[in-house]
Amino acid sequence: MPQTKLDPIDRKILAELQEDGRMTNVELAKRVGISAPPCLRRVRTLEEAGYIRGYHADVAPRLLGFEVQVFAMVGLHSQAEADLVAFEDRCRDWPLVRECHMLNGEIDFILKCVAPDLSTFQSFLTGQLTAAPNVASVRTSLVIRGSKDAPGVPFDVMEDRLNQTA
Repeated sequence: MPQTKLDPIDRKILAELQEDGRMTNVELAKRVGISAPPCLRRVRTLEEAGYIRGYHADVAPRLLGFEVQVFAMVGLHSQAEADLVAFEDRCRDWPLVRECHMLNGEIDFILKCVAPDLSTFQSFLTGQLTAAPNVASVRTSLVIRGSKDAPGVPFDVMEDRLNQTA
């Protein structure tokens, strides 16, 4: 868990970088109202503390030929910690699985998968996912269209909360 206590400037830095991770340090400093050297120090501190996990491009899957997006709900035979970890490790090795989340309730995991076409996904589903050790059930839902895909966290909600407690 990060040890650094965030002040309002740190939160502004994170909010700005979340929206545009490619902006220059000078532009970021201007947006948050401080000079460039302390801004860069703060960004480095936020990176080292784990608040910033990395930077990446938000690519368009369909434009890159990945026409199919599927959510797979997976139930396991055993929920022993070693079995859960083994399944998570296996998910990290499957390129079509882009996200893996352990849940409570009726299903154990939900996976977000992408594939170039349905037959590729079907091959993964039958040849790897359902055939994996400890997998008891898999239910899939094909994404028809996405309505929202916001990165990160809603900083404005946290600001409202912090202002209410002050």
